[in-house]
Amino acid sequence: MSKPSVLFVCVKNGGKSQMAAALMRHRARGAVEVHSAGTKPGAALNEASRVSVATVGANFDGEFPKPIDPSILRTADRIIIVGGEAHVEPVEGMRGTIEKWEIDEPSLRGIEGEERMDVIRDDIDRRVSALLSKLTASEN
Repeated sequence: MSKPSVLFVCVKNGGKSQMAAALMRHRARGAVEVHSAGTKPGAALNEASRVSVATVGANFDGEFPKPIDPSILRTADRIIIVGGEAHVEPVEGMRGTIEKWEIDEPSLRGIEGEERMDVIRDDIDRRVSALLSKLTASEN
């Protein structure tokens, strides 16, 4: 049986989708195939996001902003849109489901800087943990 796969998507693929992918790789320890992409990839990774995930043992090593690969979109078991800005159209032959995560935005409450990133990271991490349980439930 092949391992489950997930594609995390945001607009720039520099912050939130990269955080989700890093946290899933960290938690799944190889049990899930993890991908990330952007609908309009930016030029660089978000340094504050990278630092925030590093504090919990995850990393962005080897990652860079990239567009959605149609073959991954078609074959992933789950496509997770991280945040409210990105939009992914289903493609013919797609086997997975598309889900949108509305992520907490602490800046709306006046929380900025490192604390903002940590709140976002923790919100994404809770969701990643729940998704990991769902993706690996059939293996137990």
